[in-house]
Amino acid sequence: MKQYFTNEVKQVLDKVAIVKNLARKKFITSFVLALIQSRKVQFSHLAHYLNDEAKISCNQVRIQDFFREVDLDYQALACLLLCFLPQGKISLCIDRTEWDFGQCQVNILMVVATSGVLHVPLYWQLLENESGNSATDDRKAFLSQCIALVGKERIGMVVADREFIGHNWLSYLKSHGILFCIRVPKHHLITRLDGRQHRVEELLTKASELSLADCLVDGVWANVYIKKLRSGDILFLLGTVKVGLLGQLYRKRWTIETLFQNMKGRGFDLESTHLKLTDKLKKLIGLVSIAYGFCLTYGLYCHQKIKAIPKKKHGYKANSFFRYGLDCIGYAIRVEWNKDLIAFQTLMRLLSRTLRQVFQSSRLPNKIVG
Repeated sequence: MKQYFTNEVKQVLDKVAIVKNLARKKFITSFVLALIQSRKVQFSHLAHYLNDEAKISCNQVRIQDFFREVDLDYQALACLLLCFLPQGKISLCIDRTEWDFGQCQVNILMVVATSGVLHVPLYWQLLENESGNSATDDRKAFLSQCIALVGKERIGMVVADREFIGHNWLSYLKSHGILFCIRVPKHHLITRLDGRQHRVEELLTKASELSLADCLVDGVWANVYIKKLRSGDILFLLGTVKVGLLGQLYRKRWTIETLFQNMKGRGFDLESTHLKLTDKLKKLIGLVSIAYGFCLTYGLYCHQKIKAIPKKKHGYKANSFFRYGLDCIGYAIRVEWNKDLIAFQTLMRLLSRTLRQVFQSSRLPNKIVG
């Protein structure tokens, strides 16, 4: 059964040249399935699942050699990850996640593409600024890469938290015609069309929430939504989307928090890695992202086509689509489970077809084709 899953995953990965060498492609396939089985990113754990016919010590050396010697084509990888999403508009969520490993601080800037209930990483960068915020140039570079991959017309909007503000960044989005919905720190002033300036606390003295069209914040004209939260904090949103939809659309930012949780403690335990070099960490995040995409889309497919995820008394699903797919693939690899086998084969065909469509519509060079 494991060999069957290996062959199916390899056929999909063969369609994009993340790496050129055939042996390296086979390694990535084995590594992704080892991630799903072990749910750990530490090489010592993955070595137990990489190749059943080799010694564990040999598997560990093979993993170390790959991360030391091999370079990934991250544009090709982004094209592969995009195929996990359905065709149509996507939202881009930008955020950071960080953790400490001894004296080493890991600080990752990531852009996540979202379509409906599915979301995958597209680009990420390891920041070397001791847990500091990202620079405007880094965000612009990310957005340029996304536009090159999917086209500006497919980007529905950009969603971000309070860290991702500033006149240069906001005016860049607006000048390029990209809709955005971004949370703003509450100390920023709001200037109305008549020239009056307000603090958000002043505007919320008589109401718990308020929507305002055509306001100047950080030197950019946009719409504003402000609301008192139960915690006592104030939600202050600025965006070029319809003013009545700002609060609703900002909730899409939670998808990137869910992704971080699934890639770390609830999924592959990314924080437990002992890697310190940025190029190796970037590779690891890329391979974890592939495994994440397979699990997420397979979980949704099983939920829709095989057996729906049950709901608990509070009305929420017992498992996320990602966790459902992670459990199903892991179980099917361990035992003979024909229903999962057929479903996985069907999903692989759908992904292959989507990958062809993504490549045809993308602006990437032909070299990404395997």
